[in-house]
Formats: sequence, structure tokens, C-alpha cells
Amino acid sequence: MPYTPAAPAPHGLDTLRSITTPEGVELHLRLAGPVPRACAWAIDLAVRAVIMVVLLMLFSALAGMGVGILLIAAFFLEWLYPAFCEVHFDGATPGKKALGLRVVSDDGTPVQPAAAVVRNLLRAVDFLPFCYGLGLLSMLVNREFKRLGDLVAQTVVVHREEPRAEAAIPAAAPRAPAFPLTTDEARAILDYAERVPELTPERADELARIAEPLVAGTGSGARERLLAVANHLLGRAPR
Repeated sequence: MPYTPAAPAPHGLDTLRSITTPEGVELHLRLAGPVPRACAWAIDLAVRAVIMVVLLMLFSALAGMGVGILLIAAFFLEWLYPAFCEVHFDGATPGKKALGLRVVSDDGTPVQPAAAVVRNLLRAVDFLPFCYGLGLLSMLVNREFKRLGDLVAQTVVVHREEPRAEAAIPAAAPRAPAFPLTTDEARAILDYAERVPELTPERADELARIAEPLVAGTGSGARERLLAVANHLLGRAPR
């Protein structure tokens, strides 16, 4: 039976975005939703508040000049400081770094200065009518959780992935495929097995049912059969 490519994932089942670079390297980006981004924003707000309190203590005695310095500092901290951090600290403000988040371009490359400035200046629009109402609405209707600033700047916020020493393929009793697999088919099964721990059960079962013809299986248990074939391809001994 011929193998049928997967259809696009329904929104909410899978937050993993795959990008193929011009060099043929496949990148997997795990998208960050509204909750961790809101927590990161709260941490950044606290950091900016502490800095402003320190500056207020330092320059409050300078009368008019001190007020001017504080206004300039407030503008920089609110609009340019986040962009500066995102460009010079691997896409992360202190809040994003604490939550394991980073900003990247749509193609997975580091965010550029112009894009970082644009996405942060447009927070003024995302904030409308209050408390980032438009920004939250935009993230909820966009499958990549982009606020308006991200849409214009062509950026996306993702979870920072720690490098793994080896493929985290769940162990299962090895089972040989029902017919010889091509290199691409074997790679597809191994890629699926690597992703299973990161997928929701619904998404894992959906992908398994699509790839079931590769292991000549029918009915329930498609995920288990694919994992068994993946363990066979890895050369793991029967348990």
C-alpha cells in the first residue's frame, strides 16, 4: 500500500514547527504559547521597575536635568531595552531567559536588529485596548502564537531546546517491518519515534495512523508497532 504524506496538523495538537534550511538541515522549533510568554513579560516588567527605582534614587536630586534623564531612561527601558537584549543575548530578555524562551526569525535564524525593534515598538498596538488585548487575541487565532508585532517583524517565540546526547526513542520490543523499507521510509519512522516523547497522545496516534502502511498494520496499536519497528532499525536486542 503506498505511503500517504501527513496532512497539516489541526491547531492545538502539535506545537512543533519544522523548518528545512537551504543547506538541507531540518530544524525543529517548539512554539511558545501565551502563558510562558506572559510570565516572561512579568519578569521583564519587574526587572525594568527595579532599574527605574535605582535610577530615580540616583538622579532625583538633579531637578529638571534628572527628570529629563529619567524620561529618556524610561523610553529606552520600555521600547529599546528588550530589542537590545533579543539581538545581543541570543534572542532573550532576562524574562525569556528565565523561562527558557527566545525570539528567532521565521526561518529559524537569529532575530535581526530591525525585526527586534519593530516587534517591540508594535507592543504599543498589541497592548490595545488594554493589557495586551489585541496581542492575546492575535496569539489565540494564530497557530504559531504570533502577536501583531511578530506578524509584522516575521519573528516567532520558541522554547530553547537543550542539545540531546542521543535520540530519545522509547524502548519497545523490536519488530522487523513486514517488507523492506527504503532509506527515506526508515528515516521517517525513526524521526517519528524521536518525536513521540514531545507529542501529545492525540498527535502521536494521528501521525502513527498515517504512517501505518509502512509497517503493514491495521486497527489499534499503530503507535506501538511503529516504535517496535524503530527499535528494530536501531538494532536493539529483544527484551
